[in-house]
Amino acid sequence: MSDIDSKPAGTLKRLGNVHHAAFRCRDAEQTRWFYEEVLGLPLAAAMVFDALPGTGKESQYMHLFFELGDGNFIAFFDEPDTATNEHFARKDSFDVHIALEAESYEAMLAWQARINAAGKTCLGPVDHDFVQSVYMYDPNGLQVEITCKADDYARVMAADAAVAHDQLTEWTAKTRADKESCFGAEALDQRGR
Repeated sequence: MSDIDSKPAGTLKRLGNVHHAAFRCRDAEQTRWFYEEVLGLPLAAAMVFDALPGTGKESQYMHLFFELGDGNFIAFFDEPDTATNEHFARKDSFDVHIALEAESYEAMLAWQARINAAGKTCLGPVDHDFVQSVYMYDPNGLQVEITCKADDYARVMAADAAVAHDQLTEWTAKTRADKESCFGAEALDQRGR
């Protein structure tokens, strides 16, 4: 029996906010410029380390934290010893992207204008039905989305939540064979490991 199975249902509080999401950066100062000066997120910490936590392996790096409006953070590692140009190729949004929420559609458009005025290309808006979004890339190849909730966001999300498990079951059945041939069944069945 795993630890998770031994906990009575409902005794663990649901995990809360995302404290931080962390990514590699090409250059700490260029990253600071983009997130602090362009996106207005204050630099909250710039920590320098000379060993990896947990392993003690020697590695000099900086860990940057930029504070979001809700007190959470987006963080970056500047570790030049193992960085390669491939780390900073533009990422496909299906692989990794971050979406930061603006308070309204008008605010999202104002952010877009500010970003474009700073010399970065910010495209959109794109209507996703439940949100509207504009998109750009940061100096590290990471796609950054600024989004705002649609007027009927709560209704759309409630309707989707009502059928989410059924949709997932159907999708799994539809795509399982292709995924098994690509990744193998063991990679798809990791429960209990």
